[in-house]
Amino acid sequence: MSVLAFFCSADGYMLRWFELGLTVTLFLFAVCFAACSNKTTPARQSLLIIHKDFPVQETWDARITFTDSGRMKATIYAPHVSQYARGGPSTEKHLDGRIEVHFYNSAGQHTSSLNAMRGIIYPNNDIEVFDRVVMVTDDCTTVRTEYAKWTSHDQKIRSDKFVTIRRPTETLSGYGFESDQHLKNYRIFKATAVMKMRQELEE
Repeated sequence: MSVLAFFCSADGYMLRWFELGLTVTLFLFAVCFAACSNKTTPARQSLLIIHKDFPVQETWDARITFTDSGRMKATIYAPHVSQYARGGPSTEKHLDGRIEVHFYNSAGQHTSSLNAMRGIIYPNNDIEVFDRVVMVTDDCTTVRTEYAKWTSHDQKIRSDKFVTIRRPTETLSGYGFESDQHLKNYRIFKATAVMKMRQELEE
C-alpha cells in the first residue's frame, strides 16, 4: 500500500468517526433541550370552565309568564334570576329577592297572589318557593308558611311545613297543606288549631 493510499484510508475513518460523534452530540442536545423545556414550561390549561353550579345566564327585574292554549295561567316577577344548565335545552331558574307570583282563572281574571323571598322554576315549569311565603286571594283568604310548591300539570299548591290559613270567618293552622291555586278548595292534613270568628252585628 502506498503512503498516499494509507492517508486517504485514515482520513475516511476519521470522517466517519466525526460524523458519528456529531450525530450523537446533536441527539443528546435535543434530549436535554426537551427535558428542560418540560420542566420550565407548564402545561396549557383551558380557560373555559363549565360547572353545573355556575349560572349560564343572569337577568334582573325579570317577568316570566305561564300560558295554556294562549290563556294566562301565572305571572312571576323577580328582582334577580339565575339560570343553570341541568342537561338538555331547558334550564333551572333560581329567583331571589322579594318575588311575586300572580295566578289567573280560565277567563284570564286575577284570583290570587303569592310572595316569597326566593324560588326555583324547574324545566317542567313546577315552582318551589321558600322563606316567608304568603298567599293572598282576592276575597281576603291569607295563607302563611315557609315553603310551598306549585305543580304545573294540575295547578295545585302544596306544602309539608307548618301552615296558617286566615279567612274572615275562621283561622286554621297545622302541618301539610294542599289547595287549588285560587285557594278556593284547600285542606290541612294535620290540623293543630281551629278558631272561628264571630261577627257581632250592631243594630
